[in-house]
Amino acid sequence: MIRLSARFISAVALIALFVPAFHAVAQQNAPPTPATEQPSAPAPSAAPVFPAPNPANFTASSPTKDVIGAFLEANWGYDESRMWQVQAILKTPVEGVSKVIVLATDKGSPKPQIMQMVFFALPDGKHIIVGDDIIDFGAHPFADIRQRLQEYANGPYRGSASKDLELVEFADFQCPHCKEAQANMDKLAEDFPKARIVFQIFPLASIHPESVFATEYGLCVNKLGGSAAFFQFAAAVFDGQEGLATPDGATLTLNSAVTKAGLEPTKVSACAVTPEIKAAVDASVKLATDLGINQVPTLVINGHEVPANAPYEVLKKIVEFQAKRDGVSLQ
Repeated sequence: MIRLSARFISAVALIALFVPAFHAVAQQNAPPTPATEQPSAPAPSAAPVFPAPNPANFTASSPTKDVIGAFLEANWGYDESRMWQVQAILKTPVEGVSKVIVLATDKGSPKPQIMQMVFFALPDGKHIIVGDDIIDFGAHPFADIRQRLQEYANGPYRGSASKDLELVEFADFQCPHCKEAQANMDKLAEDFPKARIVFQIFPLASIHPESVFATEYGLCVNKLGGSAAFFQFAAAVFDGQEGLATPDGATLTLNSAVTKAGLEPTKVSACAVTPEIKAAVDASVKLATDLGINQVPTLVINGHEVPANAPYEVLKKIVEFQAKRDGVSLQ
């Protein structure tokens, strides 16, 4: 099951229309039925025709249609089947706050339907309210997050030293969804050798009691052995994740993973209790919470947040799309 964070649902989906796009891709990965039993695929229906906007519904001067379109393109442009139309930009009783109505559909769906989404644009021109969330808005809505991660995402990384195409995975060693996401991360590292792929620890201690312990070990493995040792350690921890269910099991699992990474468990254990490592854990958690990330695994592609365990072909499309938008060559 793909866990979508509240921020991701708001910023990328804005409406429930986005969720079936992921489900449709996942269904394509299901084992095919035998050829003799496989039904013929239904012919795609023609996309619904959007009703013509009423000029009377454009009473606010900001944001403009162009800005709204650029925002939606930034979020949805990787999907060629997505269509949308700005239907209204309305003044509200609050000075400078506009109500925006957008119609959207997925022309690739067998039975495409027109969905309506509503958000409120704030006077600063940089934020909108969607449901209970305030999110970044504008023609380049991911720029601020990208810049902050380039500056503060200091976790172990593989791939390029350049941050032109930076993929930051926020993950928790005790999270089963994060374990599932590692296959995607390995494929991304293989398919995008020019990307810098960062593992940014984000232990959710309230639901994963041993996650902080595992994180402290991981940071010490990185400190003592570098990124290569860290990713060996991480793979071993995820493989033995069930061992993190108890404190004693966690110690055995982590020490085993340290050995597999080529390091001495006693040295890593001594490092893990130092104030320096505690401060590093706190700083990484603060970075995630300051960015509004509240679930794992979350992958941030040059500022663009997606679930790291989404279907791989969707992630690949988004990486390619974001690289092109940011002028990053993948060759």
